[in-house]
Amino acid sequence: MAFKQLVAALSIALSLSVAQAAITKRVACPDGVNTATNAACCALFAVRDDIQENLFDGGECGEEVHESLRLTFHDAIGIGSTGGGGADGSIMTFESIEANFHANNGVDEIIGEQLPFVTKHNMTTGDFIQFAGAVGVSNCPGAPQLDFFLGRPSPLAPAPDLTVPEPFDSIDKILARFADAGGFTPAEVVALLSSHTIAAADHVDPTIPGTPFDSTPGVFDTQVFVEVQLRGTLFPGTGGNQGEVESPLAGEIRLQSDHDLARDSRTACEWQSFVNNQVKMQTAFKAAMKKLSVLGHNINNMIDCSEVIPTPPNVKVKAATFPAGLSNADIEQACATTPFPTLATDPGPATSVAPVPPS
Repeated sequence: MAFKQLVAALSIALSLSVAQAAITKRVACPDGVNTATNAACCALFAVRDDIQENLFDGGECGEEVHESLRLTFHDAIGIGSTGGGGADGSIMTFESIEANFHANNGVDEIIGEQLPFVTKHNMTTGDFIQFAGAVGVSNCPGAPQLDFFLGRPSPLAPAPDLTVPEPFDSIDKILARFADAGGFTPAEVVALLSSHTIAAADHVDPTIPGTPFDSTPGVFDTQVFVEVQLRGTLFPGTGGNQGEVESPLAGEIRLQSDHDLARDSRTACEWQSFVNNQVKMQTAFKAAMKKLSVLGHNINNMIDCSEVIPTPPNVKVKAATFPAGLSNADIEQACATTPFPTLATDPGPATSVAPVPPS
């Protein structure tokens, strides 16, 4: 009896081993170098290598990464009760229409840079926009490895105007727009704004293009959640621009929408919770971006090619700090239930933030 039980146990173990092997079996890609869990993902390795070298300047976390990430959002958010196909690439396919929407000011530049790659690699615009965004973010120290799902069909029509929130919109309007687009919660809206840690503005104040939203635009860290909570004292450029409010540092620009979300009772505590919580920021941003990137599509009908996205640089991200000369006394406390974290202050003279250089 014991022998039979042993044989039965071994048979079960062997069956499970074979099943597991079948699940994890990889296919050799035609390039003779890479393997993938799904053959459909193989073609993406060449696209990845091409854009890393020729769009992202050899794998930098620079201007093209910032603009490619911005494009993922401006394309995907174009869906809701007024129409639109979501993350379908319509912003590129129908550039002559959508790039003229006020909220999409400046997207024609990155579209112009990306289009040759779309043509060269025969991808749909929806797939390419989301793929390029995920690959680009992987160049930034501290960033999570974003998901990428393949299988967006070509768009049928442009998204309607007024689907992209503006920095001068009220918080009521912004939260309602996100909820209408994909059922995003206020917490998910804050998570998506983690993107501003590696962002810069070219057109809010056109006299100072490349102006960052925080003092570390080349690192995906929580510093933006500190600095947006600081009391604004100056404009980095001309001032009086629609959607801009005073920032705390020379060379740093602050959007009205960021300022208000950090101080609204529905989002203030979530905003503050990201300060010095790198893991939470990474996890929440990755989840929110996955949801955003498939708006308008059934993810169950798509192919998970996330393995093609590079692993971000394995570096220890510096803890969040107060810029030189500033402290907790300069924080505009907005979360009613939890005090702002105690942080060290950088040494030296007052911080001045350099613009993000063009490619």
